[in-house]
Amino acid sequence: MSQILSFSADREFANDFDDLIKRSGYKNRSRFIRDAALFFAEIQQKGDLMDMADEEIVEGHLVVHYQHANEQKLMVSRTSSIEVAAYHHSSRLGHSCHLSVDVVHVKGEARNVRGVYEQLQNTSNVDKVSFISAPMRQEDCC
Repeated sequence: MSQILSFSADREFANDFDDLIKRSGYKNRSRFIRDAALFFAEIQQKGDLMDMADEEIVEGHLVVHYQHANEQKLMVSRTSSIEVAAYHHSSRLGHSCHLSVDVVHVKGEARNVRGVYEQLQNTSNVDKVSFISAPMRQEDCC
Protein backbone atom coordinates (compact mmCIF):
# COMPACT_ATOMS: atom_id res chain seq x y z
CA MET A 1 0.00 0.00 0.00
CA SER A 2 1.35 3.40 -0.97
CA GLN A 3 1.63 6.42 1.27
CA ILE A 4 2.07 9.98 0.05
CA LEU A 5 5.09 11.85 1.38
CA SER A 6 5.81 15.49 0.66
CA PHE A 7 8.84 17.70 1.20
CA SER A 8 9.87 21.32 0.71
CA ALA A 9 12.67 22.40 -1.59
CA ASP A 10 14.12 25.70 -2.69
CA ARG A 11 12.79 27.08 -5.98
CA GLU A 12 15.98 26.38 -7.98
CA PHE A 13 16.09 22.72 -6.91
CA ALA A 14 12.35 22.29 -7.54
CA ASN A 15 12.75 23.71 -11.05
CA ASP A 16 15.60 21.31 -11.84
CA PHE A 17 14.15 18.26 -10.07
CA ASP A 18 12.42 16.56 -13.01
CA ASP A 19 15.48 17.10 -15.21
CA LEU A 20 17.67 15.53 -12.52
CA ILE A 21 15.38 12.50 -12.41
CA LYS A 22 15.40 12.17 -16.19
CA ARG A 23 19.22 12.55 -16.45
CA SER A 24 19.52 9.81 -13.81
CA GLY A 25 17.56 7.42 -16.02
CA TYR A 26 14.36 7.33 -13.99
CA LYS A 27 10.86 7.75 -15.35
CA ASN A 28 9.21 7.74 -11.94
CA ARG A 29 9.74 10.37 -9.21
CA SER A 30 8.82 8.01 -6.38
CA ARG A 31 11.37 5.38 -7.39
CA PHE A 32 14.07 8.02 -7.82
CA ILE A 33 13.40 9.43 -4.35
CA ARG A 34 13.26 5.93 -2.83
CA ASP A 35 16.55 4.85 -4.42
CA ALA A 36 18.28 8.16 -3.63
CA ALA A 37 17.20 7.94 0.02
CA LEU A 38 18.33 4.31 0.37
CA PHE A 39 21.67 5.04 -1.32
CA PHE A 40 22.29 8.08 0.88
CA ALA A 41 21.33 6.19 4.06
CA GLU A 42 23.61 3.30 3.17
CA ILE A 43 26.59 5.60 2.54
CA GLN A 44 25.88 7.43 5.81
CA GLN A 45 25.57 4.19 7.80
CA LYS A 46 28.20 1.96 6.20
CA GLY A 47 30.46 4.35 4.33
CA ASP A 48 32.67 3.53 1.40
CA LEU A 49 34.60 0.24 1.42
CA MET A 50 37.83 2.12 2.15
CA ASP A 51 36.28 3.81 5.20
CA MET A 52 34.47 0.84 6.77
CA ALA A 53 35.59 -0.68 10.04
CA ASP A 54 37.97 -3.60 9.45
CA GLU A 55 35.70 -6.21 11.01
CA GLU A 56 32.46 -5.05 9.30
CA ILE A 57 31.00 -7.83 7.14
CA VAL A 58 30.42 -6.58 3.61
CA GLU A 59 28.88 -8.20 0.58
CA GLY A 60 28.91 -6.98 -2.99
CA HIS A 61 30.61 -7.21 -6.36
CA LEU A 62 34.17 -6.53 -7.38
CA VAL A 63 34.16 -5.35 -11.01
CA VAL A 64 37.56 -5.52 -12.68
CA HIS A 65 38.32 -4.11 -16.15
CA TYR A 66 41.64 -5.23 -17.58
CA GLN A 67 43.58 -5.98 -20.73
CA HIS A 68 43.85 -9.74 -20.93
CA ALA A 69 46.82 -11.58 -22.31
CA ASN A 70 46.46 -15.11 -23.67
CA GLU A 71 42.98 -15.61 -22.19
CA GLN A 72 44.18 -14.50 -18.76
CA LYS A 73 41.58 -14.62 -16.00
CA LEU A 74 42.17 -13.00 -12.64
CA MET A 75 40.76 -15.95 -10.65
CA VAL A 76 39.80 -14.07 -7.51
CA SER A 77 37.99 -17.22 -6.43
CA ARG A 78 41.32 -18.67 -5.28
CA THR A 79 41.47 -16.70 -2.03
CA SER A 80 40.67 -17.98 1.45
CA SER A 81 40.19 -14.52 3.01
CA ILE A 82 36.76 -13.86 1.43
CA GLU A 83 33.79 -15.94 0.31
CA VAL A 84 33.16 -15.97 -3.44
CA ALA A 85 29.56 -16.77 -4.36
CA ALA A 86 29.89 -16.23 -8.11
CA TYR A 87 32.54 -15.37 -10.68
CA HIS A 88 31.84 -14.16 -14.21
CA HIS A 89 34.44 -13.49 -16.89
CA SER A 90 33.71 -11.65 -20.14
CA SER A 91 36.27 -10.93 -22.81
CA ARG A 92 36.50 -8.98 -26.04
CA LEU A 93 34.13 -6.24 -24.93
CA GLY A 94 33.98 -2.69 -26.17
CA HIS A 95 36.13 -1.25 -28.90
CA SER A 96 39.18 -3.33 -28.06
CA CYS A 97 39.46 -7.05 -28.60
CA HIS A 98 41.71 -7.16 -25.53
CA LEU A 99 39.31 -5.75 -22.90
CA SER A 100 38.06 -8.19 -20.28
CA VAL A 101 35.71 -7.70 -17.35
CA ASP A 102 35.49 -9.95 -14.31
CA VAL A 103 32.57 -9.62 -11.89
CA VAL A 104 33.01 -11.39 -8.58
CA HIS A 105 30.28 -11.65 -5.93
CA VAL A 106 32.15 -11.52 -2.61
CA LYS A 107 31.44 -11.52 1.11
CA GLY A 108 33.84 -11.02 3.98
CA GLU A 109 35.34 -8.65 6.50
CA ALA A 110 35.93 -5.19 5.05
CA ARG A 111 39.70 -5.49 5.69
CA ASN A 112 39.87 -8.66 3.57
CA VAL A 113 37.71 -7.32 0.74
CA ARG A 114 39.89 -4.16 0.76
CA GLY A 115 42.97 -6.37 0.58
CA VAL A 116 41.70 -8.18 -2.51
CA TYR A 117 40.60 -4.84 -4.02
CA GLU A 118 44.07 -3.37 -3.50
CA GLN A 119 45.75 -6.52 -4.82
CA LEU A 120 43.67 -6.28 -8.00
CA GLN A 121 44.51 -2.58 -8.39
CA ASN A 122 48.18 -3.48 -8.33
CA THR A 123 47.89 -6.34 -10.84
CA SER A 124 49.50 -5.68 -14.20
CA ASN A 125 47.08 -4.98 -17.06
CA VAL A 126 44.25 -3.96 -14.66
CA ASP A 127 42.68 -0.69 -15.80
CA LYS A 128 39.96 -0.19 -13.19
CA VAL A 129 38.59 -1.88 -10.07
CA SER A 130 35.24 -1.00 -8.49
CA PHE A 131 33.37 -2.36 -5.49
CA ILE A 132 29.58 -2.18 -5.51
CA SER A 133 28.10 -3.09 -2.15
CA ALA A 134 24.92 -5.11 -1.92
CA PRO A 135 21.88 -3.34 -0.45
CA MET A 136 21.68 -3.33 3.34
CA ARG A 137 19.15 -5.69 4.87
CA GLN A 138 17.79 -5.87 8.37
CA GLU A 139 19.20 -8.64 10.55
CA ASP A 140 17.41 -11.97 10.07
CA CYS A 141 15.17 -10.52 7.35
CA CYS A 142 14.73 -13.75 5.43
